[in-house]
Amino acid sequence: MNSSFNAIPELYVSLKPEGCGVSAKQELLGLVEDIRARQMLQLQKHIDQVPHEKLYLPLWAEIARAIPNVLLRSALFGIQYRRQPEYLERKLIFALSGTSVFYTGPSLDQFDLTVWESVLHATRARHLGDECSVTAYQLLKLIRLEDTGPNRKLLNRRLSRLNATALDIQNGALAYEGSLIDSVTRDHATRHYVIKLNPKLRYLFEKDQWTALDWELRQQLAGHPLALWLHGFYSTHAKPYAYSVDTLHSLCGSENRDPYGFKRDLRSAFALITTVAASHSQVFQATFEGNLVHVTRTPTPSQKKYLQRHKT
Repeated sequence: MNSSFNAIPELYVSLKPEGCGVSAKQELLGLVEDIRARQMLQLQKHIDQVPHEKLYLPLWAEIARAIPNVLLRSALFGIQYRRQPEYLERKLIFALSGTSVFYTGPSLDQFDLTVWESVLHATRARHLGDECSVTAYQLLKLIRLEDTGPNRKLLNRRLSRLNATALDIQNGALAYEGSLIDSVTRDHATRHYVIKLNPKLRYLFEKDQWTALDWELRQQLAGHPLALWLHGFYSTHAKPYAYSVDTLHSLCGSENRDPYGFKRDLRSAFALITTVAASHSQVFQATFEGNLVHVTRTPTPSQKKYLQRHKT
């Protein structure tokens, strides 16, 4: 690392005048942060110029599907189904505080997320950035769809949609700019796809920045987009916070203009998740307190370890 990073504290000390006021200190702190930001940008440019070592996605179980938290905590994969998706031009997607997601491309829904989950799962053993060959049959099997003509056409459309995406994500120190799928080539004769993912996707899978979703449970929620979104969102929380109905409305991308109607939809979706989770010996319970929603759920083994480490 450039030695100038280590010079920042000394710079601050040398610039700090005796008895300076609060505003002066704030200006100096702002100057230091600006210097840090410029140096981090220079460092990133240097890193980008150096040939990368081969990057992999993290390991996860066959019965799980891994997705970055930043995507599950936003309205990127919304709950609205459209036969003709709306085209968005650098739209700011609603996300939790501290995260910005700008998106260009066709509007995405929960089935797009299911397809992308399956692409990540099918290619997870390969180097990110390498071309990976996978058959339509393999992907459809992962999605739990029969290998039929209409389903292959559906898969083709969704892969094209995921390829035609451009994301600009800032999440604290983590950043990603690129597509969900870098490229997809089809061999219609053999029904093979050659798929390539952006190596920088790995930045979104840093420690504690992704969640392994219970795939079997999600399959039982198929066809219920709000339930799928709620399950994904709350799965990213080791110990869920209380969220307002209004916040959940914005985060899931709902277009229901009736607040009472959306709250009714929420109750129905939560009830479905509660029933399905119970069939997997898991707890997922939502209680409403005015406009606030409190959720209690069974944490994953890794989330249990996290809670133990941060026990007060």
